[in-house]
Amino acid sequence: MLIDFTGAVSDALADSLSSIGGTLPHFLLEPEDAYIIKNNPIKLRCRATPALQIFFKCNGEWVHQNQHTSQEYMDHKTGLKIREVTINVTRQQVEDFHGPEDYWCLCVAWSHLGTSKSRKATVRIAYLRKNFEQDPQGNEVPMKGMIVLHCRPPEGVPMAEVEWLKNEELVSSLGDDNIDTRADHNLIINEARLSDSGNYTCLASNVVAKRRSATATVVVFVDGVWEEWSEWTMCSTQCDRQRWRECSVPQPRHRGKICEGEGQSTENCTGGLCTQSMENSIDVALYSGLTAGVIAVVVLIVAITLYRKSQSEYGVDVIDSSALAGGFQSFNFKTTRQGNPLLLNSSMQPDITVGQTYSSPICFQDSIDKELFDPLPDKFKVQSSFMVSLGVADRAEYHVKAHLETLPANLPPNYSTVEGKMMTMIVPNGLHTLRKTQFKTSAVFGHLGGRLVIPNAGVSLLVPHGAIADDTSWEMYMLTNQEESSAQSEERCEILLGPEITYGPPGLNLSCPVAMTIAHCADVSTENWNIKLKRQTKDKWEEIMSVNDESASCYCLMDSHSCHLLLDQPGCYALVGEPISDAAIKRLRIAVFGSMEASSMDYSLRVHCVDDTPHAFQRVVTAETSRGGQLLEEPKTLFFNRNCLSLQVSIQDIPQFLWSIKPFTACQEFSFTQVWYRNQQPMHCAFSLQRHSASTTQLSCKISVRQVKGHEQILQVYTSVGESEKETLPFFMQADCTVTSQTGAKAFKIPLSIRQRICTTFDTANAMGKDWQLLAQKLHIQRNLSYFTKQKSPSAVILSLWEARHQGSGDLDSLASALEEIGRIHCKSLPQSPDEKETDFTF
Repeated sequence: MLIDFTGAVSDALADSLSSIGGTLPHFLLEPEDAYIIKNNPIKLRCRATPALQIFFKCNGEWVHQNQHTSQEYMDHKTGLKIREVTINVTRQQVEDFHGPEDYWCLCVAWSHLGTSKSRKATVRIAYLRKNFEQDPQGNEVPMKGMIVLHCRPPEGVPMAEVEWLKNEELVSSLGDDNIDTRADHNLIINEARLSDSGNYTCLASNVVAKRRSATATVVVFVDGVWEEWSEWTMCSTQCDRQRWRECSVPQPRHRGKICEGEGQSTENCTGGLCTQSMENSIDVALYSGLTAGVIAVVVLIVAITLYRKSQSEYGVDVIDSSALAGGFQSFNFKTTRQGNPLLLNSSMQPDITVGQTYSSPICFQDSIDKELFDPLPDKFKVQSSFMVSLGVADRAEYHVKAHLETLPANLPPNYSTVEGKMMTMIVPNGLHTLRKTQFKTSAVFGHLGGRLVIPNAGVSLLVPHGAIADDTSWEMYMLTNQEESSAQSEERCEILLGPEITYGPPGLNLSCPVAMTIAHCADVSTENWNIKLKRQTKDKWEEIMSVNDESASCYCLMDSHSCHLLLDQPGCYALVGEPISDAAIKRLRIAVFGSMEASSMDYSLRVHCVDDTPHAFQRVVTAETSRGGQLLEEPKTLFFNRNCLSLQVSIQDIPQFLWSIKPFTACQEFSFTQVWYRNQQPMHCAFSLQRHSASTTQLSCKISVRQVKGHEQILQVYTSVGESEKETLPFFMQADCTVTSQTGAKAFKIPLSIRQRICTTFDTANAMGKDWQLLAQKLHIQRNLSYFTKQKSPSAVILSLWEARHQGSGDLDSLASALEEIGRIHCKSLPQSPDEKETDFTF
């Protein structure tokens, strides 16, 4: 026996074993360095063969026998016995050790031949300080300049590893030789690119914790470079010529310097290029002008004659929008009429009250890239089915200049975008592609809670009071995804009803659920939808609940235009809808914008059809703002039915003697799939008008947007064109327009003292059962009540849902009315003893 009466190993007996024959122990497993995380003990293991005994020795002292856990088994290959021993080391043991070096342990194994010692294993208490020794600093660098972001992580054991995040996504240098993250925790970008602009965060982590540095904003700017000079113009009558250049190679971006110098140059003609005298030049100019005027009059007379002749061949004036549609609806031929009486008849005064133009919203993010449009494509040929119906298909080739959008993969088989026949009549003018921009807001929340709002997106997040521990704070964020969504399943005909929303950070630890509000575009007045909530896990979307079913993991309350969610876990969420009948309807928002084109005689009308959510319409406003577009009529709502029929957009009642539009372009059509499966992506068509005279400063017309065999909306356009300044009014404002976050009591409508009294009263059971159920009923929360039974304070969660649902209203009337009604019910149902005090909530 190798153990004395105290349980310690006898060194004398151990030495005496060295004379016994056998084999020295060989270690198959030696103890490894370990870190104690929080208060969890660690295990040290040793395994040796052959071994009669194995004991641990820590800091020069033998570990007591009863602290060892030992097992023995036979190695069938060698026939030798293998012994394995384990001990636990606690945080208290390490803290109590005060030696010149770290706490250490090793194993000693005995055999008949002698002893063997293992390597020393150190045991340290792991920690990571909160504050970084050096945070990265924001910077503005020129294109191709070097970006260096310094980061010194907090002190910690083991030493923290550093990673970099750009816009909350991990930065990797493996696939990009331009990025180096290995140099002493710093991030180095050798040659800055425009795509390197963003918000950078240093992320430090070890086995015990993760820490985030302050965020550094990097802006990569581009200084202008002049393009080459244009060719000189011909010599003018004043014996000078001109040339131009633009600051566009490249254009200054992200606050870069504009080009120095002039963009226009003028010089006197030399080398005999200007030989006319002033008197002769005046004569030549006079005669040239008269000749040009005569030619113009002759051409105009010939054009009018040919036009009338062509009209007389058919005996009609095809001015009705249905005829221009050429197959969208039945033809309706009308006799010739004299223009638009609104503008031509002086006895009918126009209503100028609708002539005000609306401008862009006042609180959009300035960081959005202004280059929101793709260049116009080349012209392509279209053969009109309307012209075929009139028997002139052989001479019916004409060109339509259209803005082509990125079309969905499941286009109808009769749809074509190449040269030739197109049976859907007119190619819709697609949207210029928006850049994929994420709209994000963040704030630091503590025990008092607060609210996050993404401006003008119909999205908010309520963090209840007490959800975060008293001595803890979290930097929480919320963002919308602007990329093409993959949450919906096309096999089930699902569509995205609102924006994808991500809130975090991951690992967020809350004692009660947060309340998220998402605007949606479904008409929920009838039960024609199966609405689901999905959550993204890694690269897959998983359905976590159906609105119509019971769920214990989350709660969903549908209003006519918004969905209110109670969520326990951070992550990426999406609200999708599966139509369960052809009567399902989704709402579209229709808006018309206008702007002058490059030529002062041309005017463009753009009709946008987007899902009726603030988030989708905000993208339209952003695009139109960068283009200089102005809203010409209040946006309207169109109910779009799932009847698989297309959407038609036509322009009507254009003043014929003042404005013109290319023949057969006055009506455009979108297929059902293009509209139904937009999934929050914008879509529009454009009409290009030309005024006959620069003196024409008024435009009036109607825009009809209708679904075949469905609903229709009329947009009345009456606007001034060609003016340098117009009266403008903001056209997109909401209560959350300028506020992105609120913390503490100001974020809630219910005062904290009253909230606590309500929870104390209704969370307590009485003779009528749980009073919180009656509270939920009076606040119109009547389904999936089992969700609240699992909450620590059901009343508090109900009040959070009420706060989220009534964030736009300014008073507490509905809550006060519910409490008053509950008080009357209790007074009638239960006799009140003299000692009982009447419950009174004063708002």
